[in-house]
Amino acid sequence: MNRTYNDKMFIETFEHEYTWLNGFLRNVRRYGNKSALIDPIREKTWTYKELDEEVNMLANALKADGVGKNDVVMSILNNCPEFCFTYIAPRKVGAIVSLVNYKLSPGEMARLIEHNQPKVVIYLAELREHVEDAVNMSSFKPTHVVMADNLENDPLPEGHISYESYIEGQSKEAPPFDFPHHIYDEVVRMCTSGTSALPKNVPLNDINEVLSAHDAIMHYPLNCTDVCMNMTPLFHRGGSHSGGTCPTFFVGATLLLMRAFSPRVTLNYVEKYKITFLTGSPSSLEMMARIQERDPVDLSSLRGLVTMGAPLDKAACERFLKILTPNILNGYGTTETFWNSFLRPYDLPEYAGSVGGSCIDDEVRVVKVYEDRKAEPDEMVPMDNETVGEVILYCPGKTTYSYYKNPEEEEKKFYKGWMYTNDLGYWDQNTYVTITGRKDDMIISAGENVYPTQVEEAINEFDRVSDCMVTAVPDEARGQAIAAYIVPKDDSLTVRDVFEFCRNTPMLSTYKRPRWYMIVDSLPMTATGKKMHYALKQQAEKDLAAGLLKRK
Repeated sequence: MNRTYNDKMFIETFEHEYTWLNGFLRNVRRYGNKSALIDPIREKTWTYKELDEEVNMLANALKADGVGKNDVVMSILNNCPEFCFTYIAPRKVGAIVSLVNYKLSPGEMARLIEHNQPKVVIYLAELREHVEDAVNMSSFKPTHVVMADNLENDPLPEGHISYESYIEGQSKEAPPFDFPHHIYDEVVRMCTSGTSALPKNVPLNDINEVLSAHDAIMHYPLNCTDVCMNMTPLFHRGGSHSGGTCPTFFVGATLLLMRAFSPRVTLNYVEKYKITFLTGSPSSLEMMARIQERDPVDLSSLRGLVTMGAPLDKAACERFLKILTPNILNGYGTTETFWNSFLRPYDLPEYAGSVGGSCIDDEVRVVKVYEDRKAEPDEMVPMDNETVGEVILYCPGKTTYSYYKNPEEEEKKFYKGWMYTNDLGYWDQNTYVTITGRKDDMIISAGENVYPTQVEEAINEFDRVSDCMVTAVPDEARGQAIAAYIVPKDDSLTVRDVFEFCRNTPMLSTYKRPRWYMIVDSLPMTATGKKMHYALKQQAEKDLAAGLLKRK
């Protein structure tokens, strides 16, 4: 292509040097003695120089294990220091870090191991039995399985190695780069809920990481003086990319770790560590507000509370603005695309309940819904705050528009540079979108996405069940709880029997197990035999109120 200037150096520099890792290393040089990472549980702080040394030791251990270009390192970790080391180190040897939900069942983990074929798995010590079972179930065997964050000195399963032993004797100097970098290289792989037992694996390339960091930095805005803590798991896109490892280490700020959310501990941390940005779900803000009303602490350091995962109710928003901070931000998006619309402090509380307008480099639209095809991106519904359509997202800077080894799902979700979310909603003349539901009836329980078909698939493995349907019912603590309607093969089946099966099957994570059950003669179906989840959801709310749904 003819240019009006010599573009060779620009292309070589931009495509090979404009990486997230180089951004992190820039901060090691600039802020070497500044706090990068704080773990209150271990009472330890790492400067940027010390964090880089820890990362180098792991990178050298991975290299010695034969991990190199495009190999996979699987992280099954909570918000512990090793999560941060594992988030960065594979990049130094050209590898990919696969971030896995540590709440998955052994069967689900086994399928992910088989699908991703990681050379090394690094996991949380308290999951040792789950991971041992998963590795034994998997037909693919990693080179090493490494137990990390062993605070209780738990015994190692046979064949596993401790994180400390794995990196012992390794150099604190960076391994030499013996591979080419490119901004289109996959560096992170995340999982999103799927309609089958295998979650969709979402590849993120290096420029996705850089531009996702930029997005958070400019929307907060975030700078090197900030102290961030994410109250949600870092393995989520909203965990690592919103106030987590991605933007915090890229801008030179400080990341404070919280392994499991506690509202009281969170408030104490804000006061003690002078946290400037907190990220969490609206339900976590509600719990914090209750405690702050009764027993307040100094929250004056907060520059913002960032919420994701659910709309922010207007009445709750007004309460949080008064009790917690006048600066609340609410993001909406997906694992594939990060956040794509945003409510800024100046939008609240007026637009609470909506998901706001498009992020700076993105575009969110509401398009028509057809039964037999996708709407074209320009087939938009009227901006009348009433007409419902499907929400679609345009954000080439933050997504690869792909799934790892899953072309069928790619075809369903991505079209002409847009992601089709299956979310239903309407928008107004300012293009602010309000979500009304989902085309695929996904359940969001305690911040986790659960697909009814996946739970149904697991329950139908019970040889005493003829068929079942799963839906959501309101739940004060979780937002939604899972309810299962069971058609038995014979009259002897009880709710207790189904509960015990769900508790013991390796194919259902704890958060995917139904909380409510009902034995029924039939399920709502269309004339063509399709399950009518929307009809069941309406019935389930009535059944719950009438006391017909039962717990174990």
